[in-house]
Amino acid sequence: MALINSVFTWFMKKRIHQIELFMKYPNEVQEEWFEQLVAGAENTEWGKKHHYKSIESLSDFKERVPIQNYDTLKPYIERMLKGEQNVLWPSEIRWFAKSSGTTSDRSKFIPVSEESLEECHFKGGKDMLTIYFNNRPNARIFTGKSLTLGGSHQIGQLNADTSFGDLSAVIMKNLPLWAEFYRTPHLDIALLENFEEKIEKMAYATKDVNVTSISGVPTWNILLFKRILEITGKKNLLEVWPNLELYFHGAVNFTPYREQFKKLIPNEEMYYLETYNASEGFFGIQDLEEPGDMLLMLDYGIFYEFLPLEQLHHENPKTLTLDEVELDKNYALIISTNAGLWRYMIGDTIKFTSLSPYRIAITGRTKHFINAFGEEVIIDNAERALAEACAQTGAIIRDYTAAPVYFSGDQCGAHEWLIEFEKAPAEFQRFIDLLDATLRRVNSDYDAKRFKDMALRRPLVHRVAEGTFFNWMKLKGKIGGQHKVPRLANNREYVDSILKMLNSVAAPIKN
Repeated sequence: MALINSVFTWFMKKRIHQIELFMKYPNEVQEEWFEQLVAGAENTEWGKKHHYKSIESLSDFKERVPIQNYDTLKPYIERMLKGEQNVLWPSEIRWFAKSSGTTSDRSKFIPVSEESLEECHFKGGKDMLTIYFNNRPNARIFTGKSLTLGGSHQIGQLNADTSFGDLSAVIMKNLPLWAEFYRTPHLDIALLENFEEKIEKMAYATKDVNVTSISGVPTWNILLFKRILEITGKKNLLEVWPNLELYFHGAVNFTPYREQFKKLIPNEEMYYLETYNASEGFFGIQDLEEPGDMLLMLDYGIFYEFLPLEQLHHENPKTLTLDEVELDKNYALIISTNAGLWRYMIGDTIKFTSLSPYRIAITGRTKHFINAFGEEVIIDNAERALAEACAQTGAIIRDYTAAPVYFSGDQCGAHEWLIEFEKAPAEFQRFIDLLDATLRRVNSDYDAKRFKDMALRRPLVHRVAEGTFFNWMKLKGKIGGQHKVPRLANNREYVDSILKMLNSVAAPIKN
């Protein structure tokens, strides 16, 4: 194993030079991919409809292809699910990543081509290791196994040759043999559809394995870790897996989970590496040891555009390219990919934290914010405010969601928060004051609406019982995989749904 670890270390370090190349020449690399994508799809049904053969510039492309979303591409994707080919992309597409997201109960089926698997998702997986080995030359993760807690897999019913599942399941079903050799547990457990059964079987299957790295969504990994500690009677994960050194995380902001992980893995040398990997593509990898932002990966078969949020609802929105973006401004991410997503708005918002090289941070979702009173609170604001309140009161948050409380009679509006604590704050009222004060500091619109309680009064914060969010997600059929609790909403759909569930079981709510 040690020899193999050395060989892989040498092989992956070679990729660093290619990464450095797109860091040095980002605009040229993106321009090259734009030309390749358009030329590659010119004979598809989509390419013919939008006259790809005569596209000579990006301005031509923008003029002919409006910004898309899932609803506008859905008719094409539904035909592809039935087996039609050469619709959005020229190569055969037999796999689809099923994603319900957090904005709708409707399932989305994102096409996954052979090119997107190889040039994007698999390449991203290898680059995670490349960057880690570059930062930690003495890494020894290949002396053990990588534990992956992913989603479920099932065969599509519309066509015998069409398969779909959570992105993680699609990737695991197609992994090369060398990668599958280093993964644990076996696929018959990893792809179980019943999440609670999967957690139980994974705990028993991996508790005696030499696990050196872990990947997955923090929310669900914590459930697995706690079950393993219950079974083994150990105090922390290092007593179970003494050679554990790396955790790949993504899908949700890691800040609320960091303290929990420090307790579960009490090792200051433990490496946490953030990734930005969605059903639509692999976009970013944390390339520096310090948490906070990710390198935008520019040679994965994806062409990027960035839509300023103030243009979001314009009739003819103007997108920007890399050379036009600015630091610390929020943009909706628009992608064109080697799986046939054209000028597709994925629903995430990002900001640039560096322009040389291009590094980004995820700030929220285009539909996940609170702006009922003109306050424009985004997830990034909420995460910063909660982090400050936790730091000052010793609290640790497991999960949360928030929504507006509308005007009623003489009562002005407010934000209502449901928070499940791993460790409750020592002074709950001070926690609320700090949450409110930090929001006012980081968001001038919120501060203006809070002035003398004219539009917004002090937040209403409820402590909900342990297991509330898990039970709610289970009720909605959204546990495991890429599913995540919606953090903010501009309506009361989620908050009222949780409160209704709590009222039906008489679960305590503490104000």
